[in-house]
Amino acid sequence: MGSTETAAGRLSALRALHRELDACRRCPAMAGPVVHGEAVLSPLLLIGQAPGPHEGALGRPFAWTAGRTLFRWFESAGASETQVRGRVYLAAVARCFPGKARSGGDRKPGPQEIGNCREYLRAEADLLEPKLVIPVGALAIEQVLGHKVALAQVVGRVLEGELFGHRCELLCLPHPSGASTWHKGQPGQRLLAEALRQLAEHPEWRRALDRRAQPKPSSNAGGR
Repeated sequence: MGSTETAAGRLSALRALHRELDACRRCPAMAGPVVHGEAVLSPLLLIGQAPGPHEGALGRPFAWTAGRTLFRWFESAGASETQVRGRVYLAAVARCFPGKARSGGDRKPGPQEIGNCREYLRAEADLLEPKLVIPVGALAIEQVLGHKVALAQVVGRVLEGELFGHRCELLCLPHPSGASTWHKGQPGQRLLAEALRQLAEHPEWRRALDRRAQPKPSSNAGGR
C-alpha cells in the first residue's frame, strides 16, 4: 500500500481497509464474524489475540469479561473506555472468533489464520505509522517481537522495536482473560502495575488522550 499524505486520505484508506476486512471469508474454520475497532488515526496501536464468542454480536473488540478487565487497567493509566476506543487503534492477531478448542477453552488461531490477518495488520501499520505499540497477551507479543518470550522478560519494560519496518516503542501487557493467572500473582502483579505506570507516563499515550490535543471538528462538517 502506497503512502497517503493527508489525514483525510489516510482515514479514507483505513475505512476502505475495514470494508475489505468485513468482507473477508478466507478462514473457513473461524466461528465468528470479523471484529475491528473504530477507524482511528492514532499513533497508539493496540494488538490483541482474537475476539471472544461475544464480540461478534456486539460489534466491537474487548466487549466482554476480558475487555472489562483491560479497560480497568487503562483507567488506572488515566484513560476511560470511551477515550481508549476513540483514540487508540484496536487491532488483533486474528479478527474473527476462532471457536472453541476441544479442551473447552477458546481455540488459538492457527498459523494460516494468523498469516491471513497479518496482511491487514501490515496495511494498518503502514497507514498509522504507530509510535507506541501495545501487544496484549503472549500470542500478540510473539507476533510483534517475532519470537516467543516469557512475559516476565517484557512486561514492565518499554522496548525499542519495529512493526513491519516502522520504528516504534513497545509496551507489552499480559492477557486480561479470567483464565489467565499470571497477572494475579507475583511477579505478574508487580510487573503489570509497572507497565501501567509506564503507560500513564508515556508521552504518546498522554498526547493522544489529551483532549486539548484533539483537532476541533469543522463547523460545517457532516455527521458520520
